[in-house]
Amino acid sequence: MAKRGGFPGGGMPGNMANLMKQAQRMQRQMEEGQKELETKEFAASAGGGAVEATVSGKKELLKVTLSQEVVDPDDVEMLQDLIVAAVNEALRKADEAGSELMGKMTGGLGGLPF
Repeated sequence: MAKRGGFPGGGMPGNMANLMKQAQRMQRQMEEGQKELETKEFAASAGGGAVEATVSGKKELLKVTLSQEVVDPDDVEMLQDLIVAAVNEALRKADEAGSELMGKMTGGLGGLPF
């Protein structure tokens, strides 16, 4: 007698099992890619290179480098603006790399049935 309301063999149908394997493989690849991204550094400069900021893939500020000529006690506001601009640009680069990684990982999802 055949079982009612189930799949033959009591397991997942072949397509579903393959889909689960693909999802698990993609999750592992995404985790590996994220770990690799977190070890990278992203640098950006402002003021023609007078200020440089370096952030990690974890979006942590690692380093700020100032050229001597940009340090003007009479114009601290300009220095602050340059630091903010350099840090924001470095963070943008880190975000862009993360988005690129996600795009590579999810690019093959177009054929999935959901």
